[in-house]
Amino acid sequence: MAVSADDLSAPLGQKPAQVKRRFRLPFTGTQAAATALGLLMVGFAGVAVFHKDPMGGEPVARVAIKAPETAPQKPPSPPPVDVKHGMPDVARIDAPGQKTITIIDGSSGARQNVVVATDGSEGAAPDAAPVMTGIDQKLLEQSRYGMVPIAVGGLKPVNVYAAGSEAERTKAIRTPSIAIVIGGLGVGAAKTIEAITKLPPAVTLAFTPYGSDPSKLVERARAQRHEILLQLPLEPFDYPDNDPGPQTLLASATPEQNIDRMMWHMSRFQGYVGIGNFMGARFIATDAAMQAVAKEANKRGLALFDDGSSSRSVAPAAAEALGMPFARADLTIDAAPNSAEIDKALAKLEGLAKERGLAVGAASSLPISIEKISTWAKALESRGIMLVPLTTAMLKSKSS
Repeated sequence: MAVSADDLSAPLGQKPAQVKRRFRLPFTGTQAAATALGLLMVGFAGVAVFHKDPMGGEPVARVAIKAPETAPQKPPSPPPVDVKHGMPDVARIDAPGQKTITIIDGSSGARQNVVVATDGSEGAAPDAAPVMTGIDQKLLEQSRYGMVPIAVGGLKPVNVYAAGSEAERTKAIRTPSIAIVIGGLGVGAAKTIEAITKLPPAVTLAFTPYGSDPSKLVERARAQRHEILLQLPLEPFDYPDNDPGPQTLLASATPEQNIDRMMWHMSRFQGYVGIGNFMGARFIATDAAMQAVAKEANKRGLALFDDGSSSRSVAPAAAEALGMPFARADLTIDAAPNSAEIDKALAKLEGLAKERGLAVGAASSLPISIEKISTWAKALESRGIMLVPLTTAMLKSKSS
């Protein structure tokens, strides 16, 4: 007979009790909880994978975000400038609205890199220069480029903006006199300020139209009682290899085209007594071209200055035909830019002044020229010679 484990464990004489067997899972309660949690996570993963919501059921808040305003970009800073020569000492990349040109002096061959403002086209206007302080509003006319000078009746810029007093003009008529014009100013603030502050007020300063803000420098010069000329860039013989700059007046252009370019230059600043040539050996020797410019300048009450660099200039004849204020330089003081030659040129001017009563010299804005002329002028009166503004020399020339 078979004996079970229950029979062996029951008391003698008694049958084992019937025990009700329960169904038992093959794993513990802890394992069950872990399994349930795993199934739950698998369910969530399925939703995240197969549901179209890319956030996978995470809470979402929608916020309107304003795009940040971008600050205006500043133009690149200009390179360091060699104060002695007024030239950038490193290569530069032109900023929008700027152009670097190489100006080559026709007589000496000296090169100068100049950054000028451009407008992207030959006919478009530059930013109009604001009207400067001390300017007679009646002597301004609106052009498509900005304000330009104009004569009104007997009122003319050549008279209104002339430097010097009436007493000085009267004295100059009976005293040997010298007028000096320093050209090429406005490009290179350091050398321009040096000329303004070091040279005596009787020295006339001629500004090109290409500085970044020529009106401020002209205002400063006028505040120091200097007389001002505007230099017009005129075509040289080897143009465009030798390039005076944008909007150069050309001998081959029509009078209307050149007058339009002249308007561009005249609008760059105000307060000048007249116009002078900036280079321009070909232009100033071309009769029709020079006559048109002289006629326009005379109509606007401006004087005309010829720097004397071209022996073929027709400017004296054009000015004489119109009866306008005019002067031509007798010599270039710094044609050879060294101390000894500048001293010789200044001595020659003195000799001409004593011989003829009047002499006119032209010079560039080289530091050595400014230094030598400044020192020379201090003792000039003690030698019986007056240093006078250009307009005084023009009046004296007419009266003699």
